Amino acid sequence: MSGKKQCVEFTAVVIFPYMNLFTFIIRGRLRATLSLPPGEDPFPGIIDIHGLGGGLFEHRASLLANHGFATLALAYYQYEDLPQEPTELHLEYFEEAVNYMLQHPQVKGPGVGLLGYSKGADLSLAMAAFLKNITAVASLNGPVAITSTPLRYKDKVIPSLTINEERVKIIDSNILDCSDILIDPFQAPGNQSLIPLEKAEAQLLFITGQDDRVVKSEYYATEVCKLLQAQGKENFQMLSYPGTGHCIDPPYFPLYPIGNHPILHKRAVLGGQLGAYSKAQVHAWPQIQAFFNKYLNDN
Repeated sequence: MSGKKQCVEFTAVVIFPYMNLFTFIIRGRLRATLSLPPGEDPFPGIIDIHGLGGGLFEHRASLLANHGFATLALAYYQYEDLPQEPTELHLEYFEEAVNYMLQHPQVKGPGVGLLGYSKGADLSLAMAAFLKNITAVASLNGPVAITSTPLRYKDKVIPSLTINEERVKIIDSNILDCSDILIDPFQAPGNQSLIPLEKAEAQLLFITGQDDRVVKSEYYATEVCKLLQAQGKENFQMLSYPGTGHCIDPPYFPLYPIGNHPILHKRAVLGGQLGAYSKAQVHAWPQIQAFFNKYLNDN
């Protein structure tokens, strides 16, 4: 990273004025929204990274800010002048977001938390493996290998996990079932797509839906926890929810059991049953907050 001072241009926008919550739009290299709790004291900082589909998703960040976290919702493609269809992603961009947060006067430090969903989860886990100052990572239905787009950091490139489209199944109304298309990273010795989480010093929380039909997130989390345990690591925990699909939003957001597949861009089963999903939402959201409160406030 350059030692030059980062020039950032802010536009203050009041959202949810009844909660005294402010959002600042960052202009510069980063494309993100920073949501700050009311008050002047420094707050524990979180970077929220969404999955494939592009754009900027602010709902989790604004809700977390209302619970006392300075939260940066970070876009990384298909937003403003960011690449529309990147051939590779650069970890330096995400490193700049970490540095920005730690330089902000209202972010507590000395480290930040990461909340990643789907593709955003594998990016968050890679950040924990390769970058400094990552204290805690919550992975929402994320793979533990790089998916869809190769990831570059300095002179190293981590290839994306291979996809086998022959494993796509067609079910009712020409809806696709793509639950088996990702090659198992644990069955290929020396698979270079697997994120070296043994290098991560952060606390890791894996939240998985047992009916995830996009990523076999429960299987991936279980296997990587076995690997970490075999190496004497104790910095991980896992929450697994039956009847819960790929989408795990905060409480009372609607269930999307069918949607656009993030890689194949066709209608596909995402998984989940309404009752079980609703219970998972209500249980997981305070667990995420408690996790970040524990490890970010202990800094």
